[in-house]
Amino acid sequence: MTTRKTGRFITIEGADGAGKSTVAARLYDELRTKGWDVMLTREPGGIEIAEKIREIILDPKYVNMDKRTEALLYAAARRQHLAEKVFPALAEGKLVLCDRFIDSSLAYQGYARGLGIDEVFAINQFAVEDCMPDLTLYFDVRPEVGLARINATKGREVNRLDLEALEFHEKVREGYQIVKDRFADRFIVIDAERPADEVFAEALAQLEARL
Repeated sequence: MTTRKTGRFITIEGADGAGKSTVAARLYDELRTKGWDVMLTREPGGIEIAEKIREIILDPKYVNMDKRTEALLYAAARRQHLAEKVFPALAEGKLVLCDRFIDSSLAYQGYARGLGIDEVFAINQFAVEDCMPDLTLYFDVRPEVGLARINATKGREVNRLDLEALEFHEKVREGYQIVKDRFADRFIVIDAERPADEVFAEALAQLEARL
């Protein structure tokens, strides 16, 4: 069983190129400045075991990875990350900001890969038990805009998902639309095609209004 949480679990979601990781880092800095006991982490990753799984998942040489294997690897990384880092932080009353969580698996593997949202949710229920986000900030961007941003980013290493066709990324966005409707009680949609400062300002305002 999970440790009963007393903190707040906030997840940051969005397709590739939405700018969510940059916003997450700025939110972390701003909340710390305002006195919040906050932790920033990411998926897959955040701890050594999960970071190693991340390397495998995103390595371009594994382009032929089976989609079920991919889904299971994400779930395995998620479980270890929760057990080792997130559960203890929540038990201590921290505000946890997590760059990606279960909704990424539902959109990417469940919908875009065609495994089924319900099927991937079931796999992940075993991993997360009853630990679902209190709030999810979803940064929405059209795939062509997100991919253009990625291509314009100097020094960024190309990962396996970057090699997917535009059609795949369009399906990811469609998947997120389904997921946000299913979990409408915790999803906040933010237009991420605006200037970065505007996106951050709205994200901060939406978050602070619910803390």
